[in-house]
Amino acid sequence: MSSNCQVRTDLALEARESVENTGGKMSGIRVEEYDIEEHGIHVTKVYVDTKNAAGRLGKPMGTYITIEADAMVEPDEGYHREISLCLAEELNDLLSEEGEKEEQSVLVVGLGNREVTADALGPQVLDNLFITRHMVKIYGKAAVGEGNVNLISCIEPGVMAKTGMETLEIVSGVIEETSPNVVLVVDALAARSTRRLNRTIQITNTGIQPGSGVGNHRSALTQESLGTPVIAVGVPTVVDAATIVEDALDKLMGPEKVFERGALSDLNNMYMTGKDVDEVIKRVSYTVSEGINIALKKGLVLNEDV
Repeated sequence: MSSNCQVRTDLALEARESVENTGGKMSGIRVEEYDIEEHGIHVTKVYVDTKNAAGRLGKPMGTYITIEADAMVEPDEGYHREISLCLAEELNDLLSEEGEKEEQSVLVVGLGNREVTADALGPQVLDNLFITRHMVKIYGKAAVGEGNVNLISCIEPGVMAKTGMETLEIVSGVIEETSPNVVLVVDALAARSTRRLNRTIQITNTGIQPGSGVGNHRSALTQESLGTPVIAVGVPTVVDAATIVEDALDKLMGPEKVFERGALSDLNNMYMTGKDVDEVIKRVSYTVSEGINIALKKGLVLNEDV
């Protein structure tokens, strides 16, 4: 099959798979994998170590952690708890790389449009976060009942069509006023594979470029642009329509048949999501928010219930 149209994906794991499938060399990239078998969770860590590798993948240098859990879309609270714990553990590892502090000030940014369900992950995650900065500033640490407390604040910058401002401009202004140690950005992503739709969480220390997965490039939120370390958490909620059609034709026609993906170019600006997206986004956003809450809660033992 020849490909005239690039398949967009925000997942470094899928970008790596795409390069491997075309016989590309993977020097400058390290991969680690492990399973939490009793909970059906698979974790892949992709380390992009060189500029050449970053250029090949189309992703910045850094660490990309992918948590895959097929049952993430299922309404099983106990199972979602295990995903939250896994997310918290991986987040803690990235946060510790930014420097161990007794207390950190963390700004959580919920990207997306609350009125478009498939793009509402970021705003809905903020709805369930345990925000502490204002309580500590006004009443002291005793207000949250702990000795050392991370100062958690959040912002929902909305979309430029409503605000007239780039997300980067809004977040930069908040950072200037509040001086967080770390910015944690949450956003909906685009995937290459339908099997990863709403079943995958990606965590990276490279920041994020809002809208890049659907071809709507906005100014990147990175340490370079904000002057503060940025960790991004995302869940793929959409797949481009051309990908779905291509996968269906592959299965129907078989590998011996050849067709031009350029014939699907009319579908290249269309994106699909599941019919139960409202329920799924609500459930997944709570799972992500719980993972963030656990990761930022001081003194937590991750393998125990709290």
